[in-house]
Amino acid sequence: MALDDLDAFRALLTPLGRQALAEAAEVIGNDPVAAATRLRKTYDAALTSAALTQAGLRARAREKFGADAEVMYFTPHGLEQSTRAEVAAHRAARLAALRPGEVSVADACCGIGGDLIALARAGCRVDAVDLDPLTAAVAAANAAALGLSPQASVRTADAATLDPAAYDVLFADPARRSGRGRTFDPEAYQPPWPVVLAMIGRAKAACLKVAPGIPYEFIPQEAEAEWVSFRGEVKEAVLWMTEDRRITRRATLLPYGETLTATGAQAETGPVGRYLYEPDGAAVRAHLVGEVAEMIGGRLIDPQIAYLTGDDPIETPWASCHEVTEVMPFSLKRLRAALRDRRVGTLTIKKRGSAVDVERLRKDLRLSGGNAATVVLTRVGDRPIAILCG
Repeated sequence: MALDDLDAFRALLTPLGRQALAEAAEVIGNDPVAAATRLRKTYDAALTSAALTQAGLRARAREKFGADAEVMYFTPHGLEQSTRAEVAAHRAARLAALRPGEVSVADACCGIGGDLIALARAGCRVDAVDLDPLTAAVAAANAAALGLSPQASVRTADAATLDPAAYDVLFADPARRSGRGRTFDPEAYQPPWPVVLAMIGRAKAACLKVAPGIPYEFIPQEAEAEWVSFRGEVKEAVLWMTEDRRITRRATLLPYGETLTATGAQAETGPVGRYLYEPDGAAVRAHLVGEVAEMIGGRLIDPQIAYLTGDDPIETPWASCHEVTEVMPFSLKRLRAALRDRRVGTLTIKKRGSAVDVERLRKDLRLSGGNAATVVLTRVGDRPIAILCG
């Protein structure tokens, strides 16, 4: 019986299932055949398989959920789509602050309950639904395992059956997977994009989690769009529809808690200086590169590409800084010679606005030596350039 079978999951919640899961956690890093053989001495094949699979998912989930992963339950797709705990906590804190007192939240498409957990811990009262019975059962088990059942209820239902007007806030995280894998088209979300927008239209306030690459034309005019990155990686975009809408675009850096909002700053364009700055992806997605440029006293290399440059080293969490050692027209022969002269054996290759195949380039460069460097491949106008940095 596979883990995606509801009966197999329910078996894990029994005293015997919890015992099997505890033993599976002790052997999960060992040889798979030996681990299965050990558990089969006590448990049947179905429970052995479910326990070992769940123990493996818990081990993978530690990176997202920390110590909570030791007692939580997961499905492979649910873990993949679930929100990192720090990101969910940031969003839940914002949502809980929308109204004084306890905030009632309808959690549509709750998945395995990662956001439900954060919302309940932030003091919200949460009614959650998911269309898939197994996923809903996993979410309910997670709320119970973490002692949050009094704050959160979970049931199997279509999100479209919720009445958004009955709650203070509608939170929706539409599924972004199709039969062919992850989808980046909002029209292919589940529930479909028109259904989601119709639900938002009936809500007093709404918070909608979407993919960070959402096409801008899908963002409602009345929404505040927030892009969130964690340690330099953009994790999600969030569309906020609230009564207090003074901001249209926001970028947030976690775990630092830094926030940048649109001021209308425009960056000038100029030649490459002594330092090259790479703005955080959240600021790029939120079209806040001008604000970052103002922060560092920098300028754009090209008006269409989000690399900034300046003559002074400025520390900011909003951009990584590299000291420029050479700027050259892009040429494999010339770049190879420059790296050979510097005895560069470890090379970080970054690119924006370049069509170069990075892995093919790395092989063609034939790197050797004990030094490390960074090369940035980009363009100025229609001229491809390579910027070598220490």
